[in-house]
Amino acid sequence: MPLGELFDEPTNTRREIMAATYRGLCEHGYADLTIQRISDQFPKSKSLLYHHYDSKDELLVEFLSFILDHLESTTPPDDDDPIEALQQLLDHLLPTEPSAEQQQFMRAIIELRAQAASNPEYRIQFSRSTDYFQNRFAEIIDRGCHTGVFRPVDANYVASLLVASVDGAMLRQATTDSAHTDATISDLRTEVDAYLKCRLLQTDTGVTE
Repeated sequence: MPLGELFDEPTNTRREIMAATYRGLCEHGYADLTIQRISDQFPKSKSLLYHHYDSKDELLVEFLSFILDHLESTTPPDDDDPIEALQQLLDHLLPTEPSAEQQQFMRAIIELRAQAASNPEYRIQFSRSTDYFQNRFAEIIDRGCHTGVFRPVDANYVASLLVASVDGAMLRQATTDSAHTDATISDLRTEVDAYLKCRLLQTDTGVTE
C-alpha cells in the first residue's frame, strides 16, 4: 500500500491538504488532532482549510475517502492465474515485511477506523472499502473454482476470512506491543497461505513458492 509521491510530492492544493492531514494524524493521533495542527503542516493559509472544510471530522472523512481511493486504485490488476492474483492482492494489503511507511499508514487507518463505531460517515467509507476488497477476493476465488484450479468453495466465505485476517493484522500491528507483535504479519501470512493451500488448491501446487 505505498503512498509515494501521493504525500511526498503533492501536486495540487487538495493533495497538500491531504498530506498535511496525514502528517498531523500520524503525529498527534485522532483525539489530539485539530485544524490548527493540520494547518501547522500545511504550506498555505489556515483560512484555506476553513474555506474547504467546516470541521475536523469533515476534513478527516474526506481524507479517509482519499486514502481508501488510493488503496483501491493501486490494487494490482488481476493476473490470469488465480493463484498469482490471490497472492498479489494479499501482498498489496498484507505485506510480509511492512516498511515504516506502511506501518504508519496502518496506524492512521486504525485511528480512523475506531471512529466508524459511532460516526456513520466513517462507517460508510470503511464499508465501501471492505466491500471492494471482499469482492476482489471473491472474484479471484470464484474464477479459480470455475477453471478447476481451486476446489469448489463458497468464494464469499473465504473472501470474508481473508478480509478479516487483513483487518486483524493491521489492528494488532497498530495497537499492541506484545512480544509477538513484530512477527504478527509475517507469521499470519504464513498461516493464511497454508490455509489457502489446504482449502483451495486441487493439486499439490503451492500458493507460494
